[in-house]
Amino acid sequence: MPSKAHILIIDDEEAIRFSLRGILEDEGHTVAEAETGEAGLEMLQSEQPDLVFLDIWLPGMDGLSVLAKIKERDSSLPVIMISGHGNIETAVTAIKRGAHDFIEKPLSLEKVVIAAAKALEFHNLRKENLALRTRIATEQSVTVTGDSTPIVKLREQIERVAPTDAWVLITGENGTGKEIAARSIHAQSKRKDKALVAVNCAAIPEELIESELFGHEKGAFTGADQAKTGKFELADNGTLFLDEIGDMSMKTQAKILRILQEQCFERVGGNKTMHVNVRVIAATNKNLEEEIQKGNFREDLYYRLRVFPLSLPPLRNRGDDILKLIREFHAGLVREHGFKPINFSKEAEQYLLAYPWPGNVRELKNFVERMLIMFAGQTVDVLDLPPEFATARSASPSVSIDGSAGIDPGAVDFKMARNAFEAAFLESKLKEFDGNITRLAEAIGLERSYLYRKLKSYNIQTAE
Repeated sequence: MPSKAHILIIDDEEAIRFSLRGILEDEGHTVAEAETGEAGLEMLQSEQPDLVFLDIWLPGMDGLSVLAKIKERDSSLPVIMISGHGNIETAVTAIKRGAHDFIEKPLSLEKVVIAAAKALEFHNLRKENLALRTRIATEQSVTVTGDSTPIVKLREQIERVAPTDAWVLITGENGTGKEIAARSIHAQSKRKDKALVAVNCAAIPEELIESELFGHEKGAFTGADQAKTGKFELADNGTLFLDEIGDMSMKTQAKILRILQEQCFERVGGNKTMHVNVRVIAATNKNLEEEIQKGNFREDLYYRLRVFPLSLPPLRNRGDDILKLIREFHAGLVREHGFKPINFSKEAEQYLLAYPWPGNVRELKNFVERMLIMFAGQTVDVLDLPPEFATARSASPSVSIDGSAGIDPGAVDFKMARNAFEAAFLESKLKEFDGNITRLAEAIGLERSYLYRKLKSYNIQTAE
């Protein structure tokens, strides 16, 4: 049962309110009380409960009228009706008017706990679904950014497959944007108004992944003190994104295969068959054909998922897309966090294009955020870049064995030649002063912090 929910009880019987308060507070919730429907509606103007227990028979405005008023104000707020007069017709009327559930007096502790747990779970799921839809609707990066040939081709493939219900297997290195591609497919699909539910298969412990995917019943295992809805059920009529599918155990793969084929399953610890209509998009950074040969992945599952394969190119193969992505991330981070904008010098941009970006798009976004934090409102030059960028270019500075200025034969312009000379000069002088940056700074007339940045940019190791 979700903890720390705020629950409003509207009932004219003090004993009932006392009993309900005790049960709910024992479950970790906060409780407010009202003796009449009018008082309860007034409280709703200043409080925002997650759940309402509402008596049908109240003095003044009756419970069904109060229910109607509550639903006018907030149709998503779950209301559980309670009554001492067991009347099926009344219960049916209450449910038709929007009540989530109906329980009879005298109250059973178990019924109250179960009814509240289910109502709160339903309420939380609705909020999560709304948040997800809002996020998808407003998220800027639901299309793959870039004008390079591999990205143009990828977008064309997405446009073809998105309107269909075909399952998609996305492959690519870590950080290449597999989730963005999945969201782009969903956003252009017939299911775009339904939920896209993402599951990171690598982040869930093996012993919990079945519960995460299929849900579980109360008491199914130690610690299962309440029923839980699984991701397959949440994605019904929508899209299920299985990220890092290659990290699933063989046992889980077998169960996934059966569910994918039959579109039905049972919750862990349950025996009721659930039927779903789910489109599956899977992704992995592994070579699944190699994993099949090693015995780590099921061949039949591979071909079931691989109806429409998509391969995402690494960032190092996307040319000027790097600069376009930098501008996109820069604009988004400035807007989201209020950073002061920065610029990159032309020379710095050349270094960024030459860098291999082993972490791909994810690394690029982290880099832009770091530069915004460090150089807010400034122009970022080559010397401001992290050390790994200085060694990325084929024409990086070189130093001769004897410490004299060695000019890199790959240096094709004055700036590169100057950088090579500076690196050799500084390394030679640093050795002369036994690695003492302070003494070196005084000797060559540079500020110590500026000198330190220079040494770091050329990847020259210091003792300090």
